[in-house]
Amino acid sequence: MKLLAIETSGDACSAALLIDGAVTQVFEIAPRRHGERILPMMQTLLDQAALRLIDLDAIACGRGPGSFTGVRIAIAVSQGVAFAANLPVIPVSTLAALAQGQFRRGGQRLLLTALDARMDEVYWGCFTIDPRGLAVPVCPERVCSPDQVSAPSAASWFGVGSGWAAHQTRLLARCGDGVQSISTDGLCEAQDIAVLAVSQRLSGGQQQAPELALPVYLRDQVAVVPSTIG
Repeated sequence: MKLLAIETSGDACSAALLIDGAVTQVFEIAPRRHGERILPMMQTLLDQAALRLIDLDAIACGRGPGSFTGVRIAIAVSQGVAFAANLPVIPVSTLAALAQGQFRRGGQRLLLTALDARMDEVYWGCFTIDPRGLAVPVCPERVCSPDQVSAPSAASWFGVGSGWAAHQTRLLARCGDGVQSISTDGLCEAQDIAVLAVSQRLSGGQQQAPELALPVYLRDQVAVVPSTIG
């Protein structure tokens, strides 16, 4: 299988090419430059592999939650290139990719993912790593106050993501002694989007026509509107 994945939901911008299980990634910390960087990254990977878009089986992308602008970029770029090459799009949860990445780096199998959602909230997810080595959700993804998160009972959770940096004390107060350790600098990466996308495609789920691929924001409110003074 040949699949090109992109991820732009946070400060990092990355693209990954998966060919029969082998993954090559281009990764860059590029706040507010995703729109100008992601297409050249994709083209670099294709050129290195001597492939064209039409040689691929699918395009995958991080569908959110995350930065509203970043998530929209990933969806729009995926839709555009997939439509041009007549390919399906596989949207992948960024929280699942965050958990998958931590398993890849550190081997932890019980993961509490938290991304800073601003407005005193976090994007929250709970994942286990199944026997195939893939992140599987064990609770619904949600956006909420750090004081409202919850996790299934377990004694060895590992917290990962920017939400733990922003709200560590409050999250630990909610999760109690079940959290053994945390990593506040874990980032979503395209290589983990690619791995999860292949699994979704092989299982027959969540592969869509480009125009049906949608972002997942988890909330409707995207900004605080100041009250009128007078």
